[in-house]
Amino acid sequence: MQVARIKLSGKNSEELDAVSTEIKEIAKKFGIDYHGPIPLPTKKMKITTLKTPSGDGTGHGNATWEKWEMRIHKRVLDVQADDRALRQIMRVNIPNEVRIEIKLLG
Repeated sequence: MQVARIKLSGKNSEELDAVSTEIKEIAKKFGIDYHGPIPLPTKKMKITTLKTPSGDGTGHGNATWEKWEMRIHKRVLDVQADDRALRQIMRVNIPNEVRIEIKLLG
């Protein structure tokens, strides 16, 4: 039987966990096999900028820096591709911050 690989990604890990538990509950309800949620490595994007546009800093000879960081969390679930279960998974309420990708594997 085919397997549906569901990839979730977003900035908020709690939202990802909530969506993945909903998908897991649907799989349990229909009695189909599932694996996951498997947490993938978190991608960290860092940006460091000078606070002042002139580059002088605070006037004491040392520049002041602002550091920004954005983390992208990822989860993967493998669910048996049952027609009724996939229809229920498509109806799950997904927040705007969460990206979902469903791919059927041979």
